[in-house]
Amino acid sequence: MNRRAFITLLGGATAWPLAARAQQPDRMRRIGYLVATTPSFHNPYGEAFLEGLRDLGYVEGKNVQIERRFANGDNGRLFDLAAELVDLNVDVMVSYATGVSAARRATSTIPIVMVTYGDALASGIVASLSHPGGNITGSTFFSPELMAKRLELMKEFLPSLSQAGVLLIRDTIANGPTLEAMGATANALQVGLQPFEMRAPTELEGAFSGWAEKQIGAVVVGDHGILILNASAIVPLAARHRIPLIGSLEFAPAGSLMSYGVNFFDLFRRAALFVDKILKGAKAGDIPVERPTKFTTIVNMKSARALGIETPTSILLRADEVIE
Repeated sequence: MNRRAFITLLGGATAWPLAARAQQPDRMRRIGYLVATTPSFHNPYGEAFLEGLRDLGYVEGKNVQIERRFANGDNGRLFDLAAELVDLNVDVMVSYATGVSAARRATSTIPIVMVTYGDALASGIVASLSHPGGNITGSTFFSPELMAKRLELMKEFLPSLSQAGVLLIRDTIANGPTLEAMGATANALQVGLQPFEMRAPTELEGAFSGWAEKQIGAVVVGDHGILILNASAIVPLAARHRIPLIGSLEFAPAGSLMSYGVNFFDLFRRAALFVDKILKGAKAGDIPVERPTKFTTIVNMKSARALGIETPTSILLRADEVIE
């Protein structure tokens, strides 16, 4: 499951000199840490970020102070929380997904490290991967292509698939490019798409009931933090309506048919490298953006059996992990 590889464009973080990494600032530095989900859900990812900092010699309370703000799944709070961090005059802000957009609205001067973003280039968050410009750098993955690949995998798993649902969060910048990429793949595979853009988890029951009535053969789930946070609610709904589901790496262990995606723990750990560079004086806009080049596939055989689905050998051969 933990096959990891990243591409660093034009001298990115992996090329930073070890000697430079070892030099630590004399004064206490402040990191603004903006999280879309709840403290309890985010804690494992936050620990990965702290591990990355410790590897570089930063210890919370000793030479770095972290100002954390949690939106608890309410995207509407993100901008106000980002503004609070700006008022604190933190040295650098760290966030992901919609939190990056909120931080960008709140400041054009404080450096921002995006742990991950669906497609920072297509969304205009950065000018280019090699020279992002502005005050933002970090990691991005191409959400449109990833979601299209999930649809392709479901069609391979279910050759008779003719209609697929797509679960997204409303007002997310990457939704347009995502549906466009999925549409092109769907046309090639002769699969119709039924997107549902939800605002709150309370809408999930209606979404799955509607898909069941329309005899939707599978659902592809986006990577928004709110969707990942609610994996434990989404998966049982899909199972109750007997709809095969594919999502991020959190979904198959929770009981969905498949997972396909990036390892977010790696991305949070690597975010510390960008923070380190900025705290040593580099401009965020000059630090190349990284993107994952390896993705993990997980197959849940128990779920496949419960749905009465035979798992293709081609899928099993490519799986990084099989849950029996």
